[in-house]
Amino acid sequence: MGDESYVRVNRLRGISDVFGMVRPCGHRLGKRFRDQWMAHLCGLCLALRGDHGQFARLVTNYDGLLISVLTEAQAPRPDDWRRTAGPCPLRGMRTASVARGEGARLAAAVSLVLASAKMRDHVADGDGLLARRPIAAAARRVAAGWGRAGARGGTAVGFDAGILVDAADRQLGIEALAGPGTPLLTVTEPTETATAAAFAHTAVLAGRPGNAGPLAEAGRCFGRLAHLLDAVEDRAADAASGAWNPLAATGTPVAEARRLADDALHGIRLALRESEFTDGGLVHLLLVHELGRSVDRAFGTAPSCSAHGPGAEAPPEKRDFLAGCGMFALLCCSCRMCCAEEYEGPWSRKKREGCCRDCDCDCPCDGCDGCDGCDGCCCCPCDGC
Repeated sequence: MGDESYVRVNRLRGISDVFGMVRPCGHRLGKRFRDQWMAHLCGLCLALRGDHGQFARLVTNYDGLLISVLTEAQAPRPDDWRRTAGPCPLRGMRTASVARGEGARLAAAVSLVLASAKMRDHVADGDGLLARRPIAAAARRVAAGWGRAGARGGTAVGFDAGILVDAADRQLGIEALAGPGTPLLTVTEPTETATAAAFAHTAVLAGRPGNAGPLAEAGRCFGRLAHLLDAVEDRAADAASGAWNPLAATGTPVAEARRLADDALHGIRLALRESEFTDGGLVHLLLVHELGRSVDRAFGTAPSCSAHGPGAEAPPEKRDFLAGCGMFALLCCSCRMCCAEEYEGPWSRKKREGCCRDCDCDCPCDGCDGCDGCDGCCCCPCDGC
C-alpha cells in the first residue's frame, strides 16, 4: 500500500467520528433526563427533515444532538421551547415533545457537513460498492448535496461550516507527515478546532457570549477525546488490516493516551464550571458522567453492566458506507436503536446500548432522578459538585 493510500484509509478519524462517543444508558438517565435526551434526538431528526429533506435524516446521530443540548441549556426557556411532533414509525407511531430552535438547526448543519466529509472519504477509498464508478458518482453527488446543505444550514444560524471542511481537509496532510515522535496532540488538532467552533457557537445562539471561551475549550477537549478514543478502540483492527492509526504512527503508548484522555475530561469539567447555564443538568450528566464512562469503556476499565456480562469481543470488520446506511435504516425502523439492550453499530459494528432500554446496571445515581446535574447530590463523584 502506497503512503498516500495508507494515510487515506482513516484520514477522517476523529473528524467523522466527532459525535459518536456519548451513548447514555436510559436507566442512568432517569425519566427527566431521558425525556430531554429524546426530545433533542427527535428535534435533530426533524430539523434535518424540515431544512434538508427526508434523506438527510440518515445523518441523525447521538452525539450530534449535544450541540442542541448545549444551546438549550444556556438559553432562557420561552413558552414555545418544545413542540409536539406527530406520530412517527421510529417512535412506534407515538407523538412526542421535541426540541426546536436554532440549536437543533446548528446540530443538523454540523451533522450534514461531517457526514459529507465521511462519504467523500469512503468514495476516495473505493470502499465496497463505492469501487463501482456509477455508485461512486451517485455517492459524490449525495456528499456534495449534504455539504452544500450543511453550509446553508450553518449560514442560516450564523455559523461558518467552512471551519469543519477545512479541518477535515487538513487532517490528511497532518497524518501524512506524522511519524514516530510526532506529538499526538498535533494529530488531534483539526478535530479539536472543529468541535471548539461548534461548541462555542452554541453560546452565540443562546445569547451567552461570555460562555463562548469556556465552551470552545470544552469543545477542544471533546474533539481530542473523540480522536483518542477512536484510535484506542480501533488499534487492534487497524493493526490487523494495516490501516493508519495515530497511536501506532506516532509511537504513543496506550498509557500516555489515557493520560491525555483524563486531562481532557478534567478540562471539560473545568470549562463547564466556568459557563453559565439556565439548566445544566443534562449537560453535566452527558459531558461529565457519560463521557467519563466512554473513556473507561474505551480503555477497558469500565465496570461491566450485568445485563451484558463481562469481557470484550474481538474487533469486528466494519461495514462500508452504503451497507451501513442500509443497516442504519433497519435499526431505526425496528426501533432497536432506542429499545434494544444492545445492538451493533451500523458502520463500526461496535456494540452500542439502546438509549431507552431499561438495563439493570449498577448505576451510582439510581434514584436521584430529581438532582439538577447532581448539584448537591451525594451520589455525584465529581469534585466540587
